[in-house]
Amino acid sequence: MGLGVAEREQIAKRAASEIKQGMIVNLGIGIPSLVPNFLPSDMQVMLQAENGVLGIGESPHKGEEDKHLCNAAGYPVRAVKGASYFDTTMSFAMIRRGKIDITILGALQVSRSGDLANWLVPGKKVPGMGGAMELAQKAKKVVVVMSHTDQKGRPKLTETCTLPLTAAGCVDLIITEKAVLEVDGHHFILKELMNGSTIDEVTRLTEAEIKIDMPFSEKGE
Repeated sequence: MGLGVAEREQIAKRAASEIKQGMIVNLGIGIPSLVPNFLPSDMQVMLQAENGVLGIGESPHKGEEDKHLCNAAGYPVRAVKGASYFDTTMSFAMIRRGKIDITILGALQVSRSGDLANWLVPGKKVPGMGGAMELAQKAKKVVVVMSHTDQKGRPKLTETCTLPLTAAGCVDLIITEKAVLEVDGHHFILKELMNGSTIDEVTRLTEAEIKIDMPFSEKGE
């Protein structure tokens, strides 16, 4: 079963808290596209899209869309004051030179060593890996937002990825409807619980071993 609207928004809100003043940020499709709706109005950040926009704002209300202005997924966006436009060559030059401070992406699987698989769904036709390959390798911080399990209830946080990789050892932080976990290159480290989840529940729904690094009061003990 997929995530509900409230869960998706909660994940996006938590991901927005990782963005700091002055950052250049790249957002993937799906849950990441909700992140701008939860940024403080007085925070000065520049959101970049691979199709050639730097300075994306909140999603426009229905009827206020500009058909000439969209993000990399083709969804309508607003532009903020100071926004700029450029071709995809310049856009990917920014990414490959490490100019992106943080990227927030969806995922199909993340391994305990931080490997990311987020582009190929078995049995489905896909256009290709897209910009995620460059972003995962070159962004200064990689945050994954996703459901904790797939639609069949299988863990998406795994010992090793069984799906084709987007990039190896790239993920820094994972936010699901169950928990917030860091990756240290060898382990998942539980930092926060979400939606009233328990440590036992998160452990049961995660394939790899988890280390716990939470304040005593948040452990429910």
